[in-house]
Amino acid sequence: MTIKNLLAGLILAVLAMPAQASLTIFACEPEWADLARALAPDARITTATTASQDPHYVEARPSLIAAMRRADLAVCTGASLEAGWLPSLMRKAANRSIRPGQPGLFYAADQVNLHQPHDHVDRSMGDVHPEGDPHVHLDPEALPRVAEALAQRLAEIAPEQARDIRRRYLQWRVQWNLDRDRWRQQAAELQGLELVVQHTSFDYLLRWLGVERGIDLEPKPGLPPSAGHLSQVLADERLTGADAILVATYQDERPARWLASRTDLPVLVLPATVTDDGDTATLSGLISHIMTRLAEVRHDRQR
Repeated sequence: MTIKNLLAGLILAVLAMPAQASLTIFACEPEWADLARALAPDARITTATTASQDPHYVEARPSLIAAMRRADLAVCTGASLEAGWLPSLMRKAANRSIRPGQPGLFYAADQVNLHQPHDHVDRSMGDVHPEGDPHVHLDPEALPRVAEALAQRLAEIAPEQARDIRRRYLQWRVQWNLDRDRWRQQAAELQGLELVVQHTSFDYLLRWLGVERGIDLEPKPGLPPSAGHLSQVLADERLTGADAILVATYQDERPARWLASRTDLPVLVLPATVTDDGDTATLSGLISHIMTRLAEVRHDRQR
């Protein structure tokens, strides 16, 4: 057989092989888009929100309805984070695979134990999630469990890609473990740091780092800081031990700036989730960036 005939035979054999269909994924938040991309880099991924948006409030736009209708899998936080918009979006998309109890709907919060669950919740408590704090993507210990469960779900939906998905998960896990070891070493620099915060967006990471969260600018979870509450914060004796005010990119900076103008506290405005580019474009990069900024505050306050 000539080389020409051999090459022709190989080409025909490749063409005859069944093609692996590309997965189509709908991610409710950027953190899950990043995790899904690490496991299935060839997937077509639509993300419903950005780092500049409050994930509690999203408009069910026609483009999002169309994206969910086409999706093989929706990856969301759960724990009532998207309760204000996801049910409506699922209803309008009418994708039979993406509904509660079906394999096409994956909730990250269902894979881990959440902080601060509540047996009873009512409107007087503010925007409290009965299942617990849903912002689990910034927990260095919990995220690998979410990644493993997501890899398993992706493999179930696309069994022809299961081996590659499993391999990518193991690669991701090795790198995450290395990053987590590095974060543990860097966390020693942050011991004793105390922050004024707004909402629980960073709570899992701050707990893991041992950073104190003494005062919350929100009078109740999810409620914007009122003038009366800010006056109470200004008079709070715990404010004397604080090192900085931390707010998320999507939050209104004005309450933090008001408090900063009456104290010597710096204001840190940081993304609470993955961004489109830069050193916060991945979950590991985001955590590293937050820790770097906190370390800078710690060093400045120690001078």
